[in-house]
Amino acid sequence: MHTLLESKLDLSKAAFDHNQPAGEPWLHTVKRGQVLRIIDLEGNQAVDTIFYNAANSAESYSVTDTLQQQGGIYLGTGSVLMSNLGNPMLTIVADTCGRHDTLGGACAAESNTVRYSPQKKFMHSCRDNYLIALAGADLGMGKRDLVPNVNFFMNVPVTEAGGLSFADGLSGPGKYVELVAHMDVLVLVSNCPQLNNPCNAYNPTPVRFVIWDQQA
Repeated sequence: MHTLLESKLDLSKAAFDHNQPAGEPWLHTVKRGQVLRIIDLEGNQAVDTIFYNAANSAESYSVTDTLQQQGGIYLGTGSVLMSNLGNPMLTIVADTCGRHDTLGGACAAESNTVRYSPQKKFMHSCRDNYLIALAGADLGMGKRDLVPNVNFFMNVPVTEAGGLSFADGLSGPGKYVELVAHMDVLVLVSNCPQLNNPCNAYNPTPVRFVIWDQQA
């Protein structure tokens, strides 16, 4: 577990404040120097997130560079999220959850079929959410631009045999993670709609995004 650290930022001074409905996608640009807080409003909600350089979408969050940089598989206070070009994209500057998953990936029609049953194939998924958000933004981005994501608030323990297990969450109502951007970043989110494992406590719920302008 990383060190828990509360933020000193004042919600009343935020430049942007948005509640995102359960199971829905979200796409937003966070400017260099701005601070993004993601709040788990009701607890046990996975927030599947990909970051891109807003000026060059070919540069994106890289799980391999990030884990190599920090020498661990979970994210928390002090973790620097690195790009596929080796540049720091964001740093986690406050966190009241404790750790965030980097390995579990995003649910998709294919994984719903393999993990659960053929009947689950056409349930809503994070991969579909990503594609819906990108298509709606008309940025010229699509399937080829999707990369492995961060699962904020999600608990995916690694077993002794090296496998992954989807477990009950470590988060709770009002827990949050806060990141400062080192470049203009495009934030692509699926507020995970998964109903078949405990990552969302079998009940997807809303989350909240708050952004502060550059801090002195």
